[in-house]
Amino acid sequence: QVQLVESGGGLVQPGGSLRLSCAASGTIFSINRMGWYRQAPGKERELVATISTDGGTNYADSVKGRLTISRNNAKNTVYLQMNSLKPEDTAVYYCKRFGVSSDSWGQGTQVTVSA
Repeated sequence: QVQLVESGGGLVQPGGSLRLSCAASGTIFSINRMGWYRQAPGKERELVATISTDGGTNYADSVKGRLTISRNNAKNTVYLQMNSLKPEDTAVYYCKRFGVSSDSWGQGTQVTVSA
């Protein structure tokens, strides 16, 4: 059974930084494409960034240049480094594993950007 556990969320001031982590178990992590999504109150869940097995990345236009996705296959972990945070980045951030037959999601971690 695949399990994804996010951590690293919290309250930060505008312009600040956070690093989210997502630890995976129950899967051969190195062969999985991984991603981060977010959902703000009253809005649909949206793509933030993805990273392929060879390290190739893809970002939403709204986060380019500020957020960086990376992975450590030895630790079965994917990261999201978040810099220059804005109030509109406030959301629950979810980790996603792209599976062959089905996808897996973590439980989410809250990020709040406020003065």
